[in-house]
Amino acid sequence: MQGNAARRPSLWRNRDFFALWGGQAVSALSAQTSGTAMPLLVLATTGSPSDAGIVGAAGTLPYLVAHLPAGPLVDRWDRRRILLTSELCAGLALSTVAVAIWLGRVTVAHLTVVAFVQGLCFVFFGLAERAALPRIVPAALLPTAIAHNEARSRGAALAGPPLGGLLFGIGGAVPFLADALSYALSSVGLLFVRGDLQDRTTTPTESLWRATTEGLRWIWRHPLVRAAIFLIAAGNLVFQALILVLVVLAQHHGATSTTIGTMLGIYSGGGLIGAIAAGKFHHRFTPRTVIVGVNWIWAALLPLFALASNPLLIGAIGAACAFVGPLWNVVIISRTTLLVPNELLGRVTSAAMTLSWGVMTAESGVRAVSGGGADRRGAPATAS
Repeated sequence: MQGNAARRPSLWRNRDFFALWGGQAVSALSAQTSGTAMPLLVLATTGSPSDAGIVGAAGTLPYLVAHLPAGPLVDRWDRRRILLTSELCAGLALSTVAVAIWLGRVTVAHLTVVAFVQGLCFVFFGLAERAALPRIVPAALLPTAIAHNEARSRGAALAGPPLGGLLFGIGGAVPFLADALSYALSSVGLLFVRGDLQDRTTTPTESLWRATTEGLRWIWRHPLVRAAIFLIAAGNLVFQALILVLVVLAQHHGATSTTIGTMLGIYSGGGLIGAIAAGKFHHRFTPRTVIVGVNWIWAALLPLFALASNPLLIGAIGAACAFVGPLWNVVIISRTTLLVPNELLGRVTSAAMTLSWGVMTAESGVRAVSGGGADRRGAPATAS
């Protein structure tokens, strides 16, 4: 028995995964800080919320227009090179912002280009990382690895914004320089990831256009995955609007800015705790149970917001909603990743991202251009 336990695979002993995960943990946190600092920089430069919205929209645009064509390229090109190139290009783009600040030559046009380049790099890196994960993690540990990635993203989203505001207060160039350095650090981590990151047993012969739509056709042939993706798209729209509704609701009940910040922190904290819990309990649930159960939980919790008058109680209800989101992500993403042939995984993932994020990203862009702002770090989480 002890010998079998000793031979049981452990994610903690997987050097390749943690070389990738560790570099991305630093990079994700720094990207959140620069994403918070970017609209602050625009407002400090021009004083125009519309300019800040334009820059924010440029950062989200790649999620709408680049995901679908990027999928076939991730399946055809060397994924290690895609990961490295994405990190280095994003780091170089952010470093130009720091230089522009030091030279006193910050322009909205420059920041718009940087935001677009960084968003494009996020798209390619995210697809390549997702497709490469089954090549460096055994199937039995894949859900745990996805849960670790989920916790990484949730933790960065929770800690990054206040850190970004703090660093921007220290110096306008500081958050952008820190982000550029984090990309360099992540690139070094990628050098320690060994092995082939894609299945090379097949050679692509179809046209790029047919390859682009292959992911959509695969999703359509699998009803459970198709249903999950459309529910994710609907849920993303609901939860994106919910954040604004909760802020307005809290203000209606007389909450201060500090109280609202605490409320949103509680909300986000529920997602982080849920990601940690999902890594331990995901094996107890089937995809069908998760799809039905999580949506019923959300249906039961959402009406409670209308009954709550205390901002902290509103945050607690939001935390409960956010808590079950990572379980959805871990179970559904794991199931899809194991079901899809690895040589097709980039295309299927890109199609899923386009369907589940596309409408929400378009709505974010319209809201950003109208002055409402946008999250430059990228598209929202797959499920809240």
